[in-house]
Amino acid sequence: MPRSLWKGAVSFGLVTIPVKLYSATEEKDVTFRQVHPADGGRIKYKRVCEVCGEEVPYSEIAKGYETADGRMVILEASDFEDLPLPTAKQVEIVQFVEDGEIDPTAHNKSYFLEAEGPGAKPYVLLREALRKAKKVAVVKVALRSRESLALIRATDDLLVMQTLLWPDELRDGSFAAPDSEIKASKGEVDMAKMFIDQLTAPYEPDAFTDSYREALEQVVAAKLGDAPAPEAAEAETGGGDVVDLVAALKASVEAAKKRREQAAKTG
Repeated sequence: MPRSLWKGAVSFGLVTIPVKLYSATEEKDVTFRQVHPADGGRIKYKRVCEVCGEEVPYSEIAKGYETADGRMVILEASDFEDLPLPTAKQVEIVQFVEDGEIDPTAHNKSYFLEAEGPGAKPYVLLREALRKAKKVAVVKVALRSRESLALIRATDDLLVMQTLLWPDELRDGSFAAPDSEIKASKGEVDMAKMFIDQLTAPYEPDAFTDSYREALEQVVAAKLGDAPAPEAAEAETGGGDVVDLVAALKASVEAAKKRREQAAKTG
């Protein structure tokens, strides 16, 4: 069982729900070490003070906040623990919104909420009320030395909290939009929709795998002598600039139909 990251309470009006917080995700990737290629030795770094030149153990490193005029303020662990912040140990529900109303770009990290002790009954109450109302709760919570906005939603038998980025942390992406004078014709849109329809199916996450990680693991196994060297995959090219979008989309629809028919036969 994973270790809880935070203990506190969710404030639901006058109802308090004691909870523990657990990370809902874990990153799985091929990890690398920085090494000396001549002998495989790992590269180590020293933490050296720029003022006195002494090496500083990690356990003695403090957090410093540098002001605009260059002054440095040293913060102790107690400074963070004693912050005059009501959300430090309590998740404050500030409003409810329609599920899906929040721009997914703002979504950050997900956490499981587990009821503690007498919190089980009000936990179930909030979960079922959110599900029936088809709403999510907007909350404020302090995690990892910062306060965040977050959403609490009912997912299966759980309440899941998803932290949000603050509005000033979201970049303006208008620079990436194509020129407004570029238009798609009705025929092109209709053909593109046909292609979308051909590839529309219920989302089954287990049907997808991390091909990049699998390929790297094959390369590592080959270098260890545990497997033959993998063959390099041929990159698919689009054949240059597409002039006739409708013709290209029509060919894409036909290819999608064939893939679906083949998958049905083998499945």
